[in-house]
Amino acid sequence: MNSDKHNQDTRKNDQNTPDQSNTVKDPDEWTTGAEPMTGAQRSYLKTLSDEAGEPLDENLTKAEASKKIDELQHKTGRGLNQASQ
Repeated sequence: MNSDKHNQDTRKNDQNTPDQSNTVKDPDEWTTGAEPMTGAQRSYLKTLSDEAGEPLDENLTKAEASKKIDELQHKTGRGLNQASQ
């Protein structure tokens, strides 16, 4: 097979495949999950923690912060409506 033809066919097939980079990935599988939480995560967790009446753990990793955000969103109801829109 001609390599140009093969490359065209590969690109054509890629266009018909859903982009896997947009799928939700489990925080436990994040390559950067063990890094400290981001400033945005800290800020949002502070808001959620205050609303839930829970203390904020300043030492969470990115993955742990993501899980805690999910937990507190369910507890407070904050952020759940935006996900379904």
